[in-house]
Amino acid sequence: MSQGPNILFILADQVRASSLPTWGETQIETPHLQRLAGESVILDNMIATAPVCTPYRAMLTTGRHPQTTGHIMNFINTRHDEIGLGDVFARNGWRTSWVGKWHLHRGSFPEIDGGDYVPEGRDRLGFEHWRGYNFHTDYFGGTVNTEDWHKEHWQGYETDALARYAIEFMEGVGDDERFCLFVSPHQAHYTPYRYAPEQYYQRLPEELTLPANTPPEMVEGLQQSLRDYLAMILTLDDMVGELLAWLERSGRAQDTLVIFTADHGTQMGSQGGHAWEKKQPWEESIRVPWMMRWPGVFEGGIRRDPLTAPVDIFPTLCGLCNLPLPRTVEGYNLADAWRGLPGAFEQEALLTMNFSASHDWLLDGHDWRGVRTKTHSFARRLAGDDELYDLAADPLQMNNLAGSAAAADVQAELETQLEALLALRNDSFRPCQEYSDWFDNQRRVVRNMFGPLGDPEDQPDWSLLW
Repeated sequence: MSQGPNILFILADQVRASSLPTWGETQIETPHLQRLAGESVILDNMIATAPVCTPYRAMLTTGRHPQTTGHIMNFINTRHDEIGLGDVFARNGWRTSWVGKWHLHRGSFPEIDGGDYVPEGRDRLGFEHWRGYNFHTDYFGGTVNTEDWHKEHWQGYETDALARYAIEFMEGVGDDERFCLFVSPHQAHYTPYRYAPEQYYQRLPEELTLPANTPPEMVEGLQQSLRDYLAMILTLDDMVGELLAWLERSGRAQDTLVIFTADHGTQMGSQGGHAWEKKQPWEESIRVPWMMRWPGVFEGGIRRDPLTAPVDIFPTLCGLCNLPLPRTVEGYNLADAWRGLPGAFEQEALLTMNFSASHDWLLDGHDWRGVRTKTHSFARRLAGDDELYDLAADPLQMNNLAGSAAAADVQAELETQLEALLALRNDSFRPCQEYSDWFDNQRRVVRNMFGPLGDPEDQPDWSLLW
């Protein structure tokens, strides 16, 4: 069995980096996350390259881009022949578990409010212990699926319940065993129901401010949404504190890699976007928090800035744990860059993208592709508009430089990088409704950018695992 660390991977939902004190938020205190940040290496260029739930989660768990997996919108059945991160760790001796939101299955779609069971087997991509659900936003008294064909109602609030499930799993892992545990609360995501317990609202200022890139006429109307958002972030902070406390009580903190991140951000009025809008090439949608603590390896509140995409997480975790990388993976092993080693490989630019104007079905009108470098963000919308921002001089992206003479050389370079990255993915950048033949009537992926695929329920070619 590999001697790599335990992994506790906390994946929040819709938490933009700028909403946390570590990245500049001044209206809330998150003592547990701030403590974790002070004991961690912080990555300042963790980019949700496709800022929608399912596309991100597919990249995280397979190390492959949406153009390959077919996850270009939500509620898509993941192909059974995908080799997942859970497969690799389970086959190398780790006890694997997923707790919380999954969103890599069709769930009950297109039925509204139906069951959201994720079947055992290949639909769970190698995660053996399971207290997950595909998608729901009932934060008080919601449900998780168990290992069999049942669901279980939790008591109280979601973040408290998921912490209990996670601790229950970790307590069952022997001292001579390793665990790879993903805890994925749905917070801080929109819900039509109740957002958070009242005590978290009491920790907020009476009047909230929004950044200067929020149109003034929107500020008053966003007050309640921002209160809901920040209150949910405070619930996440308490959950993180509970999990860290258990690691310390159990004596496992020293040999556990703890990661806190999110699948995408939210506009919350910035650039004129509505409170819960994502899917944009702007920093509020694509730049997410990343802090990682592993005593002796990642510690000390150090900040590093290698460009990292969701597809890079899987191979980098393998690199940190000295595990062989499946040949299916398209992302890069950035372990040396995360460690800050001299001469480490880094990417010059990341491909960013959105396919559909809808979260859950194919709808033309909001298609864009872009590149994100350490200094600039460039996006080309299929509707014809370009956006170019100097992130150092204009972090709130209020001055679009696209088409200006002063930025002509920079734009030309970014356009060249965009074309090269699209070519790697065989992406001809077409209207999203032209991808309708990628899916059968059960929302299973039968085609991708490279052509037709085999039976979506075929087993993986396990020879690609080594």
